[in-house]
Amino acid sequence: MKFVCDGMILSDAALTVSKACAVKTITPILECIRLRAENDGLTLTAYDGEISIEKKICAEVIEEGELCVNGKTFADFVGKISSFEVVIASDENGIAIRYADSESFMQSLSATDFPRLGDRSIEGKNYFETKESDLKGLIAKTVFCCATDESRPILKGCLLEAKDGQLNATALDGFRMACSACDTTEGSGEMKLVCPARTLVEIARMLDGDEPLKIYADKNLLSVAVKDTVITSRLYAGEFVRKENIFPVAFTTKVNVRRTEMIDSVERASVLIRGDKNNLISFDIKMNKIVINANSDMGKVEETVSADLDGKELKIAMNGKYLLDALKALTDEMIVLSFNTSVSPFTLENADGNGSQYLILPVRTGGQ
Repeated sequence: MKFVCDGMILSDAALTVSKACAVKTITPILECIRLRAENDGLTLTAYDGEISIEKKICAEVIEEGELCVNGKTFADFVGKISSFEVVIASDENGIAIRYADSESFMQSLSATDFPRLGDRSIEGKNYFETKESDLKGLIAKTVFCCATDESRPILKGCLLEAKDGQLNATALDGFRMACSACDTTEGSGEMKLVCPARTLVEIARMLDGDEPLKIYADKNLLSVAVKDTVITSRLYAGEFVRKENIFPVAFTTKVNVRRTEMIDSVERASVLIRGDKNNLISFDIKMNKIVINANSDMGKVEETVSADLDGKELKIAMNGKYLLDALKALTDEMIVLSFNTSVSPFTLENADGNGSQYLILPVRTGGQ
């Protein structure tokens, strides 16, 4: 294999696909990027057992071929020579990388054992279509609520349901839940799938426009193509938690507040509880105000935020980080916080009822 290409283009492609390289694995090939030179281009592919990222770039191919190199090492190295034209040639021992008047050597592996998930096309199967900007916004509003531990693997994913011209997303980690939706412009019919959160994060990184985007799915795979980059991911199997069984159907206390005022107050309170296990913040909800309290070994904060109360007065405590994440994900200036009791889940949403909805479990304190 031998090819010549622009260092900046090669560096960008290697950095993109290296996000799908495995770390700390007993299978070295999963730590690799596969380089395949053919016709008038170079295809870089990485796959860690869950997600595959493939990117095609222009290159002058002198000799066709394919091989694998350690992904992180290759991406880091070519990033340091991105200002040069790069010539890469292989032999039985590895690859020689030439740039300017210099040459470096890197070991390689045979591409024979590289997994072929990324080569499997599922286009033409079930799909839905939405705008890039809408999907990026939907991911940002929900994915932070996905679980990060392995106790319930399916909760590391986000439930996507395409139905009746809408794409609904649901994410939860056992302590909080996010629900949001965006419009779909086209589709092959109703779809329901659970996509890994990290796959959605990588898809969002590729989106920077407002063009229509097709998302294909077939059995246990999902595939998205943006320009010259294709992400293919395995989907989680199993029954996802039904949000209808978790969200309260009615509330005894509703409070209208200004979102920016609430964010500023909670952020100040969070400074003193930073590092505490529960990031505990408490609300004392009264007729025309919410008194926000935070206590730690570092000190104490007590602030008052103006509010419009409809219902019973209430005292409740919660994880400050979870609260702040939800507040920042909402978009309207006026928002509604809805409660039942000090030990029941509460919700946050825009005052007009449109957009995302967030549910947070309270934290029990000694007085409850």
